[in-house]
Formats: sequence, structure tokens, C-alpha cells
Amino acid sequence: MKLPVALRLSPRWAPYVFISPFLILFIVFGLFPLLFSLTLAFVTWEPTRGLAAMKFVGLENFSFALTDEWFWKSLKNTGWLALASGVPQHLVAIPLAYFIHSSFKRLRDGVVGAYFLPYITSTVAIAIMFSSLFSTDFGLINVGLEGLRQVPGLGWLLPEGRIDWLGKPDNIKPAVSLIVFWRYVGFNVVLYLAALQTIPKDLYEAASMDGAGRLQQFWFITLPSLRPMIYFGVTLSVIGGLQLFEEPFILTGGRGGSDQAGMTSAMYLYRTAFDFNDFGTASAMSWLLFVVVAVLTWMTNRAFRPRGPSA
Repeated sequence: MKLPVALRLSPRWAPYVFISPFLILFIVFGLFPLLFSLTLAFVTWEPTRGLAAMKFVGLENFSFALTDEWFWKSLKNTGWLALASGVPQHLVAIPLAYFIHSSFKRLRDGVVGAYFLPYITSTVAIAIMFSSLFSTDFGLINVGLEGLRQVPGLGWLLPEGRIDWLGKPDNIKPAVSLIVFWRYVGFNVVLYLAALQTIPKDLYEAASMDGAGRLQQFWFITLPSLRPMIYFGVTLSVIGGLQLFEEPFILTGGRGGSDQAGMTSAMYLYRTAFDFNDFGTASAMSWLLFVVVAVLTWMTNRAFRPRGPSA
């Protein structure tokens, strides 16, 4: 059955029609929110009064954000959490991936799946589970520490009494960092394991014939070959660490905990918008955070840039 001439699609417009669903979704849910957020950064706005209530204030929102001590504290908290959770991820994931790659054959997929499981588990479920584990009176972590204190030679290394993980400011950041590390280390293991499988076996065979041990092979063959994947993984950790939101939000009840010790930048701009009803300042903070992410990503790129005359 032939379509009427009016309904026939011209070959000239066919490609645009086929990609139009993506373009429409991108414009509505990607480009428009981005431009609207940029507009809000330069205005003051009361959402309940409609769009007509917008009032242009120039750089006032940025000036207020840069002089807000809580914004700077949230940035410091975010940087602390990003370093404390991100650096150990890669220090553990690289040798762990190498061990799995070299030691497991048939069971490799099962082992990798076990490490990857926390990454695909609901963040809310993980945070609720760790809230129970970190409980001061009934948490398994405190129970385990009490058992370790009974071991000869270990008691003096551990703090006395039950630890208030989520109540004291000094303990909130380590607790959140532990959760983030536990959740994402498996993801990095999968990344590095995929990269390890692309390294030619001939390199290891030649190194073995020259008398190189496994440690020397790891240092002089594996690590240089993993450099592109390390750059990719570290970049993801930088971006994800600076956007940390779900874990501290749920663990601290959305308030940042005692002395705002768990208040990240993403949490603070969320509270500025929806708790304090200041969407203009929140948008300005989001763009300042974007600048921080862009600068640190550029620094990461520079750090992993190939050295030499051609660099």
C-alpha cells in the first residue's frame, strides 16, 4: 500500500526526522535546564510567583556565594571526601585487578561480579544498610571493634568505647568515605581488568625470559600500559567525587550532620534552592562547582599527559 504524496518522506529530510526524538529529548531535558540554570544564576526569583517575578541582579549571586562561609566549608568537605574515597579506590583496584587477571581463570567472572555488585545496588539501600552498621549501640562495626580489642596486641591500637560514627563531626567524613570507597572500588576493578586484557602476553613472556619477576613486570609493563585507563578512572573519580550527594544526604538526614561535617557542595546547593528557596544563588553555586570540576579535570589531564619531546 502506497502512502499519499503528502505523507511521503523526502530523502533530504529523512535523517533529521530519524534523529529528531533524540534532539527533542536533549533539548527538553538537557539543553533547556542548562540554559535556564545559567539564567537563574543572574537573577533573583521566587518560584511561587511565576516567571514574571524574576529580577536581574547581575553578579550578585556569585558574589554572595563566594563570600558564603558555608559554601566554602561544603567545598572543603567535598574535597576531603573525594580524596579520602577516590585515592584508595585506585590504589586498591589496580593491584586487585592484576591479581584477579593473573590468578583466576574459570571463576574470574564470578569474582568480578561480586566486586561490581555494590556499584549497581541502589544507593538508598546501601546508605540505609550502612546506617545500621554504623549504629552506636547496635551496629556491627562497633561490635566488631569490641571483638578486636580483645585480641592481644591490638587493643591499644583501637579507640576505647563505642564510636558515634554519625553523631560526631570527626567521624562523619570517614564513615561516608568508607561507603563511597566500598561502592565504587568494584567499578574501577572492572575498568582496570578490561584494560589488562588488552596488554599483549608477549610482553610478559619476553620479560620472563629476561629474568623479570612478577613485581618488575607489574611495575614496568602493567602500570605504563594502564596509564590511559588510570587517566579515565581518575577523571571519573574527580567528577563523581565533587558531585557526591546521595550517600551523605541519606546518612545525615539531608542536613549535613553535626557541625555540617558531611555537607557536600551538591547538598548545600540543593538546600539553598529547596530549603532556603534561593534558586538564583543555588544556580550560581552550581556553575562555580562546574568551574572547579573543569579546572581539576584539566589538571588531571595535565598530570597524565605523556612526557617527552612530542608531548
